[in-house]
Amino acid sequence: MQMPDRKQIKDLFEGLLGRDVTIGDAPEPLSPDIVPAPAFAVYVDDAGRLSAVALMDFVLVAYTGAALALVPVGGAEAAIEDNVMPTNLMDNTAELLNVLAAPIGDASGIHQRLERTYSPNDVLPPELAAIAATLGAREDVTVGIAGYGSGRLAMVSVPTY
Repeated sequence: MQMPDRKQIKDLFEGLLGRDVTIGDAPEPLSPDIVPAPAFAVYVDDAGRLSAVALMDFVLVAYTGAALALVPVGGAEAAIEDNVMPTNLMDNTAELLNVLAAPIGDASGIHQRLERTYSPNDVLPPELAAIAATLGAREDVTVGIAGYGSGRLAMVSVPTY
């Protein structure tokens, strides 16, 4: 299944955050095992089959959540410094991850919906961690949010049979 291209990702972030966003090459695939843990979004098709997983590193969750609600950048920086994700920042980021289902569906030609998100504070089912560690059908990028900062986003396609 094809993942959204960088323009689609950039347009989504800029449209929701109302800020300039840059998209770049990730230095390496985003691992589900990094510390602090990333946030996860699980997408399913209309038959309820797992179709894609998105990972967002801790700093991008904090910056996205703060930028979406116009929380001053200091709120995101405090979360990053303390390695504790406030519920409001994760909830805001979950809204963006929900909207990300549309470009994933556009790219794949299969309607997608967000089934669930996992915050960095949640315990992730081992099977999702294994899928998120898959190399191959995935897109790893850096996302820079003007006035906040940058972090990494990965989208992993899950083959459906």
